Amino acid sequence: MTKKQKKTLTRIIISAILLGAFMLMPTTAVIPEKWQMWWQLGIMLIPYLLIGKDVVWKAVRNILHGKVFDENFLMSIATVGAMVIGKYSEGVAVMLFYQVGELFQSYAVNRSRQSITELMDIRPDYANIEEDGGLRQVDPEEVRIGDIIVVKAGERIPLDGKVASGTSLLDTSALTGESVPREVVPGSDVISGCINTSGLLRIEVTREFQESTVAKILDLVENASSKKAKAENFITKFAGYYTPVVVTAALLLAVIPPLFLGLAWGDWVNRALMFLVISCPCALVISIPLSFFGGIGGASKCGILVKGSNYLEALADMTTIVFDKTGTLTKGVFKVTNLYPAGMKKEELLQYAALAESYSDHPISLSLKEAYGRKMDAERIGEVEEIPGHGVSAVVDGHRVLAGNLKLMKRMDIPYEENSVSGTVVYVAVDDKFAGSIVIADEVKEDAKAAIAALNEAGVRKTVMLTGDRREVGEEVASKLGLDQVYTELLPGDKVDKVEELLQNMNGREQLAFVGDGINDAPVLSRADIGIAMGAMGSDAAIEAADIVLMDDEPSKIAVAVRIARKTLRIVRQNIVFALGVKAFFLLLGAFGVATMWEAVFADVGVSVIAILNATRILRTEE
Repeated sequence: MTKKQKKTLTRIIISAILLGAFMLMPTTAVIPEKWQMWWQLGIMLIPYLLIGKDVVWKAVRNILHGKVFDENFLMSIATVGAMVIGKYSEGVAVMLFYQVGELFQSYAVNRSRQSITELMDIRPDYANIEEDGGLRQVDPEEVRIGDIIVVKAGERIPLDGKVASGTSLLDTSALTGESVPREVVPGSDVISGCINTSGLLRIEVTREFQESTVAKILDLVENASSKKAKAENFITKFAGYYTPVVVTAALLLAVIPPLFLGLAWGDWVNRALMFLVISCPCALVISIPLSFFGGIGGASKCGILVKGSNYLEALADMTTIVFDKTGTLTKGVFKVTNLYPAGMKKEELLQYAALAESYSDHPISLSLKEAYGRKMDAERIGEVEEIPGHGVSAVVDGHRVLAGNLKLMKRMDIPYEENSVSGTVVYVAVDDKFAGSIVIADEVKEDAKAAIAALNEAGVRKTVMLTGDRREVGEEVASKLGLDQVYTELLPGDKVDKVEELLQNMNGREQLAFVGDGINDAPVLSRADIGIAMGAMGSDAAIEAADIVLMDDEPSKIAVAVRIARKTLRIVRQNIVFALGVKAFFLLLGAFGVATMWEAVFADVGVSVIAILNATRILRTEE
């Protein structure tokens, strides 16, 4: 509880004690009858001013600034009016319970902010620069690209960079929600906001602070509340019309019956005051934004950054989701998956191919060398010739080795056995004789199948994959994951066309989401109703291109985001129906003189507290 909340709680307790004591205090025996009214007013003003002076002052200040119709005005006029007509204890009680509701609101907002303020803790305070044999702390904004910074165990990495020396485990939970530490070694890329948990790291800075991951994330979170959902905009507009209408209605209720029907002024003024207390739209004005704020905060705890409540609202109505393949459903890392030797052992086939490709940095060459797993002996490799679009020709241990695609085999007139297995196939020939083929494929992410199943279970009606890969590769991945549709051999522009086509077949409130890596898929991310980027632990391109960013590469987090969005919208609708229903019921009772001032208090403060407590349920969402 904050210092301000503790102060408010103390005022509430003292005011409640004074109210109770003054209500029980006998006055008839000690105070003359003609002074009793003034005595009661005087003693009741003590708890009233203690608990309500800030509300009355806000109302006066807002009126002076041209902002008349707000909850402070309604509470002030209702409670002051109650005191004027002699309902002293009721006037104090209305203000007291209003402050109780405000305390609940403040506490709930702080709870919903907590997960986001925890995220704000990733902001680095300093960076260590080596100087004269020691370390000097400087502002991260002073560090330039190429500088070497030192991060000790327990310190937060202040800037994005590459490990120059040292090994360690990084705590990335503040960014990804993932509790498992990430190992880094020399050459590893590291991002700001992570905590170095063990060894000493020297890091070469690759981005200035303004362009760093942590700066972009903080900017995203700080601006998330500016993009409001339709429900929030509706409540804002509704309150703007609603409050003047009910104030006018209360005034008419107080004046017309006594003036035109000759009824008692006191009775109808009392009804008008109760009408004002009941009409205060606190429950709606507070709980609806709080629900969305809580949803954004709950998502951030799970490593899901939502750029605004409008995107959370759209995600709740998502019926179609379109995935990019590479880097989204698959790891984007090529690995040797199968060896098909012809006339030699598997180990020999792999050895010849790896040595022939040893001078290349092509992803396929790197995967061959990784599968080989041994140090490359340059003395075993003779003349090497790259054949663009075909492969490579090299002399290995005195043998002429060809490694490449089918076009290479055809070009060199080498009889071969075609391999129809899905994936990239490397054909190998030794001394102009076919030696076999090696299949290299992109691995499907471990949680990809579970992610698709979870989305189907959540009610997503269509799951689609778009890829530039060959038809065989795309169809195999789609079949393995249980996707509804797959489009293959697409160029980036073709992907936009396919999304346009899918959007045309949708109607009503249905929404389409596209999930990509945020780098190659920016045009499609922008065209979809909701762009979801695999953040790759904070890729700046992903943060800028998408509406929702998953701070790790787990597609299963999308189902979590959908669940949070739908729970948020469900709570918002519950609060709207509940608040308006109770308000309407008690407004009628108040207008007909059936409701008492205490019932009016429940209709205002009670409904607000219940709506606020309901809104805070979103914070308990777990992955």
